[in-house]
Amino acid sequence: MPSLRPSRPRRSPGRPRIVVLGDLVVDVVLAPDRPLEHATDVPGRVRLLQGGSAATTARWLGRLGARSSMIAAVGRDPAGRALVDTLRSDHVTPRVVRIPAAPTGRIGVLVSPDGERSFVQDRGAALQLAPADIKAAWFARAGAVHMPVYSLLDEPIGLAGRRAIELGRAAGAAVSIDLASIGPLLARGRRAARDLLVEIAPDLLFATAAEAEGLLGRYAVEGLLAFSPVAIVKRGSKGATVLAREGDAQLRFEVATAHIAATDTTGAGDAFDAGFLVAWFTARAAGKSLPASLQRAALAGHRAAAKQLTSTRQELPLA
Repeated sequence: MPSLRPSRPRRSPGRPRIVVLGDLVVDVVLAPDRPLEHATDVPGRVRLLQGGSAATTARWLGRLGARSSMIAAVGRDPAGRALVDTLRSDHVTPRVVRIPAAPTGRIGVLVSPDGERSFVQDRGAALQLAPADIKAAWFARAGAVHMPVYSLLDEPIGLAGRRAIELGRAAGAAVSIDLASIGPLLARGRRAARDLLVEIAPDLLFATAAEAEGLLGRYAVEGLLAFSPVAIVKRGSKGATVLAREGDAQLRFEVATAHIAATDTTGAGDAFDAGFLVAWFTARAAGKSLPASLQRAALAGHRAAAKQLTSTRQELPLA
């Protein structure tokens, strides 16, 4: 099997080319106006929206000017067709496999009145993406391959994710991983999660503060640098902690962000990833220093997250 270890990232002029792999699903969003009450109704909103952590990042990459493509699997159903159309509308090139024997994935999203979210996964066809579906031509001139870590945890999508990393690195691309969710990340235990990251050796690693603690235990977040030379800890309204290795030295700095009152925080972290990646690869290609590139990228991530938080998510047209 080809190596998963890092190769030198490609620095292409112009807009960065970023390949995203992961879930393209329907979010079934339940947003009650007040806390749920046992065995009775409460008023609120129920909406069908484009979902999937990877898909949200891919769409924001396209909106921010990157050459964005999305590798995913959907069912042969109206939901799958509608989701592919939404990718195209955001300037994302779809590399989407249609699975006849499984429905397009759905994620139940319960949004509490304070904006916090809980999820129920029914990933359906998304899990059926297979290594044979991944084409080497999709990674030509790519600057990066990005995916949430749960694209590496189930099968056969986990094998497809590894194949994408192999082909991306063979083409000179960097690898970017988001820890994405504590539950799937730690389902096989902390050691297995750490071993996976050692195996993949991402060039950039994104995590929330809770995900970093889940992976590291009570150790300081600098421990993320054992798995990647660049790590970003997303802290919501508290900003972000940016970490990097440069030779024998370690860099750490905090990048603040303005507080935004949001009733639904879904996708903000994924949008942050997109903003960070576009600014990071643009700055590095322009020859900016590591600290300057990190600072610009974190600020761009905050701006993209703010846009996600303040924009209206459009209902998915299933007709």
